[in-house]
Amino acid sequence: MHPQRRRRLFWIIGLLAGLGVAVGLASYALRQNINLFYTPSQLAAHEASEGQRIQVGGLVMQGSLRRSPDSLAVRFTVTDLKQTVDVVYQGILPDLFREGQGIVANGRWQDGVVKADEVLAKHDENYMPPRVKDAIEQAGHPGGQAK
Repeated sequence: MHPQRRRRLFWIIGLLAGLGVAVGLASYALRQNINLFYTPSQLAAHEASEGQRIQVGGLVMQGSLRRSPDSLAVRFTVTDLKQTVDVVYQGILPDLFREGQGIVANGRWQDGVVKADEVLAKHDENYMPPRVKDAIEQAGHPGGQAK
């Protein structure tokens, strides 16, 4: 093989190997940050893996909000009107958070509980996150409102 062709072949192989490493690292980084959306019914059916980062959405059940008296820890139950799942959160809840309203919690699914890093509440009294509204409507409640 001619020395110039050999050098060109090594450059091409090196470039492809570098590109492969870059794609692999990018894929690994993105996999760590993906939050898949689940409804309480899907979590009850064990569709999420233990320790997986998830988003869960639904209505906050009336009477389910429990606050720790000595810290910012709160625990509440989210429902899609078929199943329920408990959410544990350490921090200040959004101003618009209240029982009976739609929320989305981002966190990890561990031991049958969502350990939330972030809780997102609705924008105004007529708004409900689209995924939550779809889940409630699939449960058979028109307009996504609990009766």
